[in-house]
Amino acid sequence: MNMINVDLVVRLINEQFPEWSGLEVRPVQFSGHDNRTFHLGEHMSVRLPSAESYVPQVEKEQIWLPILRQKLSLPISTPLAKGNPNEEYPWPWSINKWLEGETLSQNNMNDLNQLARDLGTFLIELQSIDASGGPLAGAHNFHRGGNIVVYDEESRYAIENNKDTFNEHVLKEIWELALDSKWESDPVWVHGDIAPGNILVKDGKLSAVIDFGILGVGDPACDAAMAWTFFDNDSRKIFKHVLNMDEGTWNRARGWALWKALITYNGNKNSNTAIAEESYHVINIIVDDYSIS
Repeated sequence: MNMINVDLVVRLINEQFPEWSGLEVRPVQFSGHDNRTFHLGEHMSVRLPSAESYVPQVEKEQIWLPILRQKLSLPISTPLAKGNPNEEYPWPWSINKWLEGETLSQNNMNDLNQLARDLGTFLIELQSIDASGGPLAGAHNFHRGGNIVVYDEESRYAIENNKDTFNEHVLKEIWELALDSKWESDPVWVHGDIAPGNILVKDGKLSAVIDFGILGVGDPACDAAMAWTFFDNDSRKIFKHVLNMDEGTWNRARGWALWKALITYNGNKNSNTAIAEESYHVINIIVDDYSIS
């Protein structure tokens, strides 16, 4: 939605939260795809869905994040208020507590192995919280935590469409291995989008996890995809060990990483070279790791 800008946020704050109308509104350095995020003063942020399909995230975060944050040792996003739709902006929106930190990159971590331990520990904590009554994976969170077979047709199309670039046989083997097992235990909490853009670091260490918009309960495999999209060989092994994942779950995690990299590469190879190159790199990491495992 092109209309989401500083001026709109200022008007929404003035109308619905006049007690905060004197605070400066400015864009954040890295805003997400599903939502547009803005600073509100020094200690809060405003988060507005960018399309109707992301609207269910607002209510879900308002309900569950205050519960989850009490059980986690790392700070996570904390809703402070919920804004209402009006004539100018058609959907609910959130005001959250601002969390300090830099978006994770390869350049601001002191120790990649320690990050793997700390992130794995956070995910184990999240998975250990009682998931009774939590939102089962489905369309509301793009099936994160659900059965990856929902993306079978999409993945096979991307493999077929790029068989001149990648080893079609190996990619099909990796993908089919991901489909061969299912999560047989009780559903657990999944963040749904564990990726560098949603991880904050401070002084070179993991400091917070943000953006729980596709939170749900189900199979935790999707939350381990970062093993191939960010970690190297050593830290990937540490991450797997901390998560204590069986081979079936690890295979599904690799499938989630492959699906995302394939569709991203396929969708950007003719338009966005930088994004396509990054996805190309991830696909090759997945293939190389599979070949030596």
